[in-house]
Amino acid sequence: MAGEFGEVLRRLRTAAGLTQEELAERSEVSVRTIRGLETGKRTNPRMTTVQRLAEELALRPREREELLRAAVRRDQDGEQPAEPSTEAGAGVEAGARAGVGAGPGTEADADPTRSPTDDGPGDPPAPPPPSTALHPATEPHPPSDPAEQLAALVTARWQREEEQRQVQDPFPLPVRWETAPEALTDHWANILRLPAQATAHPLDLDGELGEIAAAYRRIPSRRLVVLGRSGSGKTILALRFVLDHLRTRGTSEPVPVIFSIGAWNPTTITLRDWLAAQLTRDHPGYAARGRGRESLAAELVESGRILPVLDGFDEIADGLRRPALEALNATTLPLVLTSRPAEYAAAVAETDVLTAAAAIRLTDLTLDDLAAYLPRTTRKPGREDPDANAWDPVLTALREQPRDRPDSPLATVLKTPLMVALARTIYSDTPDHDPACLLDTERFGSPEKLEDHLLDNFIPTVYRHRLHGSSSGGSHPGFDADRARHWLGYLAHHLTGLKTPDLAWWRLGNGLRRSTRTLVTAVLLALAIGLVDGAISFGVNGRVTGALLDASVVGLLAGLMFGFVHWLTYTAKGKQAAPSAVRLQLRRRPGATVWTAGPRLVIGTLGGAVFGSAYGFVVGMVITYAVTSDLSIIVHVGLVDGLVYGSVFGVATGLTFCLLGLLETPLDIDSAVNPRSLLTTNRGTVTTQLLVWAPTFGAVVGFGSGVAVDVFQGSVGPLVWTSEAAALLGVISGLGGAIGYALTLTAWGQWLVLTRIWLPLTGRLPWAVVTFLEDAYQRGVLRQAGAVYQFRHARLQQHLARHHRRAALHDDFIAPL
Repeated sequence: MAGEFGEVLRRLRTAAGLTQEELAERSEVSVRTIRGLETGKRTNPRMTTVQRLAEELALRPREREELLRAAVRRDQDGEQPAEPSTEAGAGVEAGARAGVGAGPGTEADADPTRSPTDDGPGDPPAPPPPSTALHPATEPHPPSDPAEQLAALVTARWQREEEQRQVQDPFPLPVRWETAPEALTDHWANILRLPAQATAHPLDLDGELGEIAAAYRRIPSRRLVVLGRSGSGKTILALRFVLDHLRTRGTSEPVPVIFSIGAWNPTTITLRDWLAAQLTRDHPGYAARGRGRESLAAELVESGRILPVLDGFDEIADGLRRPALEALNATTLPLVLTSRPAEYAAAVAETDVLTAAAAIRLTDLTLDDLAAYLPRTTRKPGREDPDANAWDPVLTALREQPRDRPDSPLATVLKTPLMVALARTIYSDTPDHDPACLLDTERFGSPEKLEDHLLDNFIPTVYRHRLHGSSSGGSHPGFDADRARHWLGYLAHHLTGLKTPDLAWWRLGNGLRRSTRTLVTAVLLALAIGLVDGAISFGVNGRVTGALLDASVVGLLAGLMFGFVHWLTYTAKGKQAAPSAVRLQLRRRPGATVWTAGPRLVIGTLGGAVFGSAYGFVVGMVITYAVTSDLSIIVHVGLVDGLVYGSVFGVATGLTFCLLGLLETPLDIDSAVNPRSLLTTNRGTVTTQLLVWAPTFGAVVGFGSGVAVDVFQGSVGPLVWTSEAAALLGVISGLGGAIGYALTLTAWGQWLVLTRIWLPLTGRLPWAVVTFLEDAYQRGVLRQAGAVYQFRHARLQQHLARHHRRAALHDDFIAPL
C-alpha cells in the first residue's frame, strides 16, 4: 500500500501543475523527501508533512480526504506503526487515526540532527494523541479538517448540555414515535429515491429514543420531519440524534449541527446564508477565510458537509412558515426538521410537504413509563420505609381510574416529558411538596389549569436552594425567587417582542424603543466624553469654570454626533451591533481575515471627514459666538474650522481604521463559545481596539492639526494654532474618539450602555446580568444553544411573558416596552 500514497501524491501534484522542486519550495519539505514518498522509498511520512503538502497543493476537500485516507491505509496495513484510536464519538476518532493530534514536539524533537520536514526510513512515528473523548475542544492539536474539528466541538457541547439537562438522571424518559400520516409525508418513491415506474413500499420507521440515528440512516433521501405536540420531547430527540449520529459517523458524512430555526426569516436571508451565519455565531473561528473568498462556515454549508438539524419550525413567526417551507423545498440538503403537528400541517396546506422527507410523530408517555420513572426520582435518604414512595398514591389512583371515563387532568398532563420533568422538579426534589395534591380535580379541573400550576411553581421551586458556585468558579450570590421571576418575565417578553427564541446578550437592549436606545446611548456617551474632557482641561488649565464649560460643549456635541452615527448605523436600519468574529493581535498576524485594510481606509476617511467637518463647524461657531455676535464672522470661522477639522479627522480616522484592519486576525477554529466566553472575547477585542485607537488617533490628530494649519494658512485667512492646543486636542480626541467608537459601534459597548447600566437602572434586569443568566441556566430555567441562551421550553417562555404582561398592567414599577 506504500505505493498507493505515492501515486496519489504524484497525481495530485501533477494536476496542480507543480514540479517536485516547486512543491518543495512552497511547502518547505525537501525535494528528497517528496521524491522518496512518490517512489515508495519513504514509507512513513509524518502527518504534519502530509498536511503541509496538502495545504500547498490547494486541494479540494475530497482530494485532501483522499490523500489523508491513503496515509491512514498505509498505517492500518502495518507499513507504519498504527496509532491507537480514541473513541471520541464525533469524528475525533478519524482525526486520531490520521495522526493529526500528535503532541507538541513530535516533529522537531524526533531527531535533533534532522529538519522537521525531512522524512526518512529511520524516522520514528509520531506518538498517539491524548484521549479527548469527553473534551475534544481541549485537544492540543485539533484535526486540521474544519469539518472534523467541528464534529469534535459539537460532540463536546451537546454532551455537556445533556448532562446539564439531566437527561440521563436516572435514565432518559422514553420518547417513542410512529410513522406520521401520509398527508404529511412525501411520496415514498421520492423518499426512497426510486427511478420512474419503480414500486415503492413504505418504510416502517416506528422506534424509540436510542434508535433515532439508525432510523434516519434507513431513509435514502436523508430528510426527516419529526412531529410532536408541545413538550413531547422533540428537542431532546434532536440532541440524542446529533450525539448518536456523530458517534457512528464516517469521515465522509456531514456533521449534524442543531439550529434553532425559529430565529430564521426566510424573506430576508437564504437558508444557506443563515446556516453559515448561525455557525459563525456559535463557532467564531469559522469566520476565517477558507480556500476561496468565502468563510469556512459558508464553505462547509455549500459543500454539503453540514447536516442541519432544524429545531422548532413551529416557532417561526406567523406568516413566515409558508415561505420557510418553500425555501426548504428549494434545496436538496439532507436535514432533520422538528415541529408541532398543527403548525407544520398548516404550512403544508398552504404549499406542500417537505420534499422527499419522511415524517414521524412522537407518541404519548404511558402509565407504565411513569411508574418506572417517577419513583426513582425521589429522595431516598431519611425515609422510614425504604419501599414507600411519594408517587405511589398518585400512580395507584391513575391505575384505578375507570377505562370507560375520560382521562383525568393529571393523566392527560403527564403524557408529555416536559410536564413530567416539571412535576419531578417540584415534587420529587422537594420533600415538603406532596404530589398527591395533583389529584385534586376541584382545584385542577382541566389539564390547562394543572399545567399552569406546574409552570407557576417551577420558578419558586428551583430558586429555593442556593447554588454552591457559578460556572465561572466564583461564589454564588443567590437570587430571590420573586425578583428572578420578574427579570425572567422581562426576558421572556423581550424575546416575544423580537419573535425569536434566542436570548443573546448583544440584543438584550433591543427590547427598548428605538428612540430610547438612541437617546440613552447619546446621553451616556455625552457624560463619559464630557467627564474626560473636563478632567483633562482642568488638569491642563487649572480653571474649574473653563473646564466645566469646555466639558459641557464637547460632551453635548459628541453626544449629538455619536448619537446620530448610532442612529444612522443601527437604529434607522433596525439592526444591532453584532459580536466581532475577530481579535486583534499586536505582535504578529498568523492568518488572513475576510476583511481588508483598503476599504476601511476609504470608509474611515470619508466618515471621519464628515464627522470632523460637522464637529469643527459647530465648535467654531460656538466659540466665536462667545466673542462676537457678528453672524458673518461666526459662519466664516465655523466653515474654516470645519475644513481644518474635517481634513484632520478624516486622515486620522482612515489611518486608525486601516491599522485596526491590519491587526485583525480570525479567532481560533476551536473557539466554540458560550455566552460568557463570547462576551469576554469581545470585551478583550474592544479593549485592544481602545489601546490602539486612542494613541494612534490622538497622535495623528495632534500632529495633523499643525500640518493642516500650515497647509491652509493664508488661503482661508490667518490661522492661530499652538503646540499646546495641538497636544490638548490630540489627547482629548484620542480618548473621546475611542470611547465614542466603543460605546456606539461595538456590541460590547452597547451591552455596557443598555444592559449593564440602563436596564438594571430601570429595574428590568439585575445589575449582575451575566451571573443571573448563568444561575438560571444552572437551575434548569434556561438552556444553552451555543453563543445564546434559550428558555428551557417555549411553553415556559410563553407562560413567563404572559405573567409579565399581566403584572405590568397593575404595577407601575414595571416599565412597558
